[in-house]
Amino acid sequence: MTDYTDLLARIAARAREDEPLTPVATGLPAPLAHEKVTDAEERLGFQLHPLLAAIYRDFANGGFGPDYQLLSLTEGPTSEQAVDCYIEARRSSANTEWAWPEGVLPILDWGCGMYACVDCRSEQGTVLLFEPNPGDPDAAWWIDSPSLTTWLEHYVNDTGWWVKAAEGDDFDELPPWPDAKERAAG
Repeated sequence: MTDYTDLLARIAARAREDEPLTPVATGLPAPLAHEKVTDAEERLGFQLHPLLAAIYRDFANGGFGPDYQLLSLTEGPTSEQAVDCYIEARRSSANTEWAWPEGVLPILDWGCGMYACVDCRSEQGTVLLFEPNPGDPDAAWWIDSPSLTTWLEHYVNDTGWWVKAAEGDDFDELPPWPDAKERAAG
């Protein structure tokens, strides 16, 4: 088991620096009890990536991160929770060319139908960008970061593609996720 204490401390420091999108008198949502994370995994049908589980269990139930902030895993202060979002995406897109890949949990809603997602089946927790707006299901999935750790480091250090895009800078095009079709069929 990996110790994420240092990374979680740096995330906490960064989260304290961020101004919330909406005033929340109580600060970040409380972390979830171990049983709540286990219940969420049972509903999903897969285990969360260990770092993602540690975030929800040991740090906060969402409410921090780049731009629109991480979704609550379950029963959070926002109307959209990661578990419900995944279940609905799988249900509503089943047997279509837009089928949602198995084990890919949305963690952040970028707006305009775009999501940051963690591939919970990959050892490193690859972070994917779902970008459906060009209208081509074969070109909707991109590798945002090779690992959840890297993605969170980008958040902590303000170095993610989203920072460059917000500043009007060009950023290197993200590589396509080659497993999208195969995983969507699963």
